[in-house]
Amino acid sequence: MDESVLDFYDGLAEAYHLIFVDWHHAISWQGEVLSKFIHSKLASLSKEGASLLDCSCGIGTQAIGLANHGFKVTGTDLSPVSIARATKEAESYGVEINFRVADFRSLAKDVSGVYDVVLSADNAVPHLLTDDDLYLAVRNMYSKVKKDGMLLLTMRDYDELVKEKPKTTEPRIFEKGKRIVFQVWDWADDAKTYQTNHFLLQEMNGQWKTTQAKTRYRALLRDEFTHILSTAGFADIEWSMPAESGYYQPIVTARKVV
Repeated sequence: MDESVLDFYDGLAEAYHLIFVDWHHAISWQGEVLSKFIHSKLASLSKEGASLLDCSCGIGTQAIGLANHGFKVTGTDLSPVSIARATKEAESYGVEINFRVADFRSLAKDVSGVYDVVLSADNAVPHLLTDDDLYLAVRNMYSKVKKDGMLLLTMRDYDELVKEKPKTTEPRIFEKGKRIVFQVWDWADDAKTYQTNHFLLQEMNGQWKTTQAKTRYRALLRDEFTHILSTAGFADIEWSMPAESGYYQPIVTARKVV
């Protein structure tokens, strides 16, 4: 992970909600879908007060949604600007979440306690470009999962994306054409990584404002990541695709059994 990741999320924090049609609806929907999915995988989990660490919480989209479904949530993120906003947003929702700045490669020393569920949603893990960083992050996540607890990660379907290597995402047009969001992807020659160029266009008082941010991702294949999870000690590793889970990205779950 390079410095561009921190710059990317610090820079996006103030406007991050604008990438959604309705961010508040996204909080509600993701909380409902993820809560239902978690309980389907951990049937013995308490409906109230189960502990959850969202270790790439951003401005709080999943953390707030899951807190509204009874989870006792701790949220960490690399970006201090995102954490500051998440704290304010949680207060506005009236939910208690313990937020702090932490890199998911150093959770063992930076975050106390262990959790029923450790979560990283919305394609955060593929910011780690090397096997060494991936192993380090997964080992740190493993250290934060209770015995018989679960790791839950979501990411883009790179098994399909590397076949086509798309150059851009479909533009999303909101507010009757006054807000447009899209990404341009510059793939490395070996297709193992790509740079995302994120564009937000807004029409304000007859003038267009364009905001651009960039960062790099690894096109992390499911077999590659399954091997990393297994090597770190996780068991019962399962991939659930959107048609099964109801979530918009593939979900991988893994259990800590010893």
